[in-house]
Amino acid sequence: MATGNIKKLVLEKGFGFISRKDGPDIFFHHSSVADRQFENLSEGQEVEYTVDEGQGSKGPRAASVNPR
Repeated sequence: MATGNIKKLVLEKGFGFISRKDGPDIFFHHSSVADRQFENLSEGQEVEYTVDEGQGSKGPRAASVNPR
């Protein structure tokens, strides 16, 4: 699993971005957070995740996001 830090959270819309060491920031949707704990995440928090190719031409996105 890859690791990174939450760069930005948009709680009211249910998504955020993870800052990665090895590439550009990556998008994640609240449905990809393990145990549905999206509301308990905070900016700067370290997380583990896998990379999914996403839908259409939107590019990669984080999946299986777990707080560390």
